[in-house]
Amino acid sequence: MTSKSAGEQSKLVDEIVGLFSSLQHFRRELAAIRHPGSEPDRFETMSDQLDAIVAATETATDTILGSVEEIGQAIEERRSQLEDAGLADWAGEIEAKFQSIFEACSFQDITGQRITKIVAELKFIDDRLNSMIEIWGPEGLLEEPVPEPADSNPDGEKLDGPALAGQGVSQDEIDKMFD
Repeated sequence: MTSKSAGEQSKLVDEIVGLFSSLQHFRRELAAIRHPGSEPDRFETMSDQLDAIVAATETATDTILGSVEEIGQAIEERRSQLEDAGLADWAGEIEAKFQSIFEACSFQDITGQRITKIVAELKFIDDRLNSMIEIWGPEGLLEEPVPEPADSNPDGEKLDGPALAGQGVSQDEIDKMFD
């Protein structure tokens, strides 16, 4: 029975060593996602970028719809002149195309709703990660090296793309360079 007991002890030691190894691996992976010494927070950055997409899409859609309304009003103001010139059918075709533009611009609302759902899911994941960090203790993650920042330009592009509001160089500053 002692040899069986020694075998069981050996198996238990192996299990504990395996568990410890898994926990160490988990700690490294968690530190790579949310290291206390790492900036900026990846989840905040993703959320900010998605919010910027929603805002830019809304602004562009409002500009498109405003322009279409103005053109439609200009045609309506000159409708009698168009009818006199035999262009009433043409004006009707344009109005039908304008209606198609209005309908197509509904994508902005749907896009905003979907991105809002994604942001909520990211927040859920972020909260779970924060809970795991609290269980582990942020000081435990400090022992891990700060992860290298992810390559934001994997294709070797030299530009970072549009900056978030209040970050980077503004369009006015760029325009001044060409004056």
